[in-house]
Amino acid sequence: MKIPWFVALLILAVSCLLPVGGQEKAKASPWKAGTASAVITPEKPMWMAGYAARKAPAEGAEMDLFAKALVLEDGEGGSVAILTADLIGVPRDVRLATAGQVAAQHGIPPERLLINVSHTHCGPELRDSRNKNIDDPERRSAEAKDYCAFLVATFTRLVGEALANRVEAGAEYVHARCGFAMNRRRPDGKGGFRNAPNPDGPVDHRVPVLHVKATADESTRALVFGYACHCTTMGYQKFNGDYAGYAQGMIEEAHPGATALFMNGCSGDQNPYPRRELSYAESHGRSLALAVESALGTPPRSLGGPIRAAMKEIPLAFDTHPTRAELEVRAASDDRLDATLAKHLLGELDAGRALPVDYPYPVQVIRLGSDLTLVALGGEVVVDYSLRLQKEIDDPVVWVAGYSNDVMTYIPSRRVWDEGGYEGGDAMKWKLFPARWRSDVEESIVRAVHELRRELE
Repeated sequence: MKIPWFVALLILAVSCLLPVGGQEKAKASPWKAGTASAVITPEKPMWMAGYAARKAPAEGAEMDLFAKALVLEDGEGGSVAILTADLIGVPRDVRLATAGQVAAQHGIPPERLLINVSHTHCGPELRDSRNKNIDDPERRSAEAKDYCAFLVATFTRLVGEALANRVEAGAEYVHARCGFAMNRRRPDGKGGFRNAPNPDGPVDHRVPVLHVKATADESTRALVFGYACHCTTMGYQKFNGDYAGYAQGMIEEAHPGATALFMNGCSGDQNPYPRRELSYAESHGRSLALAVESALGTPPRSLGGPIRAAMKEIPLAFDTHPTRAELEVRAASDDRLDATLAKHLLGELDAGRALPVDYPYPVQVIRLGSDLTLVALGGEVVVDYSLRLQKEIDDPVVWVAGYSNDVMTYIPSRRVWDEGGYEGGDAMKWKLFPARWRSDVEESIVRAVHELRRELE
């Protein structure tokens, strides 16, 4: 019987898609993923970070602090290593040293290494500028230096262990919401702002989740999850991961064999409420863990390769420097913090050292295929950055994390800069910076994000 022409054409088209010789079509190269974790609780009673009112070092540990690593490979030569840690910040020199060691020992280049911290205020103090104002500055600075060296070695080792633990895997994106974060900039009625819950202020309640599953048995290998909220539920005198520590522990208990990694978002102006009690930290952690579980019940977005990454440091400019005369007046002020800063700056000038005009600010963009774009920004970034970049970057999923690769001080949006107050510039005195950021701080950072995103087309 004669075969109709359209049937013959269909057979020919199908035959062109079949492998030659009847062999099976080769499958796409699978992803690989590996994880590792380590306890980083200080063994010494170090001074604790985050609250100037503390009068003594840590009195032990309520829960262990952890550093964790996830390495993803796309099967096409692309990879990324994500490190998270229960710390208030990662100093720039720790990031640079770790990136150098990871590149040399494990072959992962610096732009493909992301280090994010939870910003818990119940971890060790690592900032030398803060150690100058506590009980034994020389001793505390030496302890911080030793601990930072320990972090570099631990971070580097964890990436190696994650590489050694790789299995074939797939990655999915899901998300949900959680509601305990609230904007903390409440207008005081006098033209200023106070640190207090503001239910009408901007927030970002999304809980983005990267779900990594082993191909062999569909078991969960890693859950990377984010939330935009300060890790400041309480000012406990013991080392503690705050709500993020509790959430990670609960998620890992619910998913045996999985590693839970928390990435803080743009939470510079976001606080957990209620707060100031340990029980609230646990409750908030449970709320966040339940949000992750809720996300896992939603339709996932499968992620493919390639994995691409770009990173650079931009010169983030300081505003106009104070004059010597202004510094001399401030040095005699009753404001101890302002007087300390003024005396420091005068000392720099007297020593013949020029005051810095900018700071090397890290901006990083990582893309997983054409679906997920992860923006990692340094410092305590306020929520406006996340809300803006989600609108401006035309990708299916845009995930913005603060507290990444260096935590130098607060990063205000133009709105917050204009409003002033703690996040608008006053907090920069703690870092002994000569002035607050210049008014174009937001535009400088957003411009850099878009430039890096365009490099990854």
